[in-house]
Amino acid sequence: MEEILVFEKYGVSDVNVRDKGLQKYINLSVTMVPHTSARHANKRFGKAKVTLVERLINNMMRTGRYTGKKSKAYKTVKLAFDVIEKKAKKNPLQVLIEAIERSAPREEITRLRFGGINVPKAVDVSPSRRLDLSLRNLCKGAVSASYKNVKSIQECLADEIIRASNGDMNSFAISKKDELERIASSAR
Repeated sequence: MEEILVFEKYGVSDVNVRDKGLQKYINLSVTMVPHTSARHANKRFGKAKVTLVERLINNMMRTGRYTGKKSKAYKTVKLAFDVIEKKAKKNPLQVLIEAIERSAPREEITRLRFGGINVPKAVDVSPSRRLDLSLRNLCKGAVSASYKNVKSIQECLADEIIRASNGDMNSFAISKKDELERIASSAR
């Protein structure tokens, strides 16, 4: 039987997740079209069953320009994967996973209320939330970089993912992660 490829180009057999915490929540199963039609919505931990590529596409639909336009976001991610393959000369799925592993925060703060005052407290982040925050920050960084810019959204998304996979501080996702962890360490 033939292996089904993501965007009919990229295989998942050679892709591996090194972060043991995220391994359970990163779904690398492949479908012909990454569109589950909210089949897993309103189910506990249902989004863990949604493929990683579809979650990236869904996160691209957060802003006004792409809200509700899944086919437009699909095309954007597909073209961004082509750019990643040309620039990084690696499987774009592996680059995306490396970006997620490096940009997923391990600590954040929560507010505890004692009497009439709020006290910040450092807490560990669950793996599911780590993945959510990482994908959200990758997409927010790409959208904000493409705003009033000559570069297309595809190039900005590809650049953001490549920078995050390299651990570059110019990446929006990496800088957000460092900011969160720095605030959490000061609240400890």
